[in-house]
Amino acid sequence: MDQDTLSIEDNADAARDAALIALVRRMAMGEEAALGEFYDATLGKVYGLARRITGRADAAEDVAAEVYIQAWREADRYDSTRGRPLAWLLTICRSRALDSLRRRDKTDSHPEPQSLVGLAEVDGADPLDMLATVERNGALHMTLQTLTPIQRQLVALVYYRDLTHQQIAAHANLPLGTVKSHIRKALLRLRDVLHRRA
Repeated sequence: MDQDTLSIEDNADAARDAALIALVRRMAMGEEAALGEFYDATLGKVYGLARRITGRADAAEDVAAEVYIQAWREADRYDSTRGRPLAWLLTICRSRALDSLRRRDKTDSHPEPQSLVGLAEVDGADPLDMLATVERNGALHMTLQTLTPIQRQLVALVYYRDLTHQQIAAHANLPLGTVKSHIRKALLRLRDVLHRRA
C-alpha cells in the first residue's frame, strides 16, 4: 500500500470518528434523532461482535438493544480524548455480550431442555416425592398457560432470569409502570388459578 492510499484511509477514519463523536455529543444533549443515526452507522459492527461472542442471533439482537440503551444513557460520560467512539461502543457491546452468556442457563443451550426438568430432585428421591414434583410442575405449567404471552415472558424474566423490573423494562423496551402492572396481574392470576386447583 502506498503513502497516498494510507493517507486517504486515515482521512476516512478521522471523518467517521468526527461524525460519530458529533452524534454522541448530540445524544448527550438528549437528541433522539442522533441515537437513530448513531444506531444506523454502527449496528453492523455491534451486532457482528455480539453474534461472535454469544453465538446466537436472538441473543445478539438482545445484546445490541442493551448496548444502544446503555450508550444513550452514558453518552454524556463519553470522552473522545480517551478513545474512539466505535471502540467505546464495542467495549460496551463486549461487556453486555459476556453478561448475556453469564445469564444464559443450561436450558438455553441444551438440545432437549425438557429433559433437565426435575433432574436434581430425581436422584435418590422417593417415588411419591417424584410424583408430587411432577404434579406440581404440571400444575404450574398449566397455570402459566392461562397468562397472556407478554405476562408469561415477563414472569419468566423475573423468576428464571432473575432480572429486576427496571432491567426488564429496558430489555423489553416497555415503560417501567407497564412492566410492573403486567407482572402484578400475572401473579394475581397465578395465585387465583393455583388456589382453585389446591
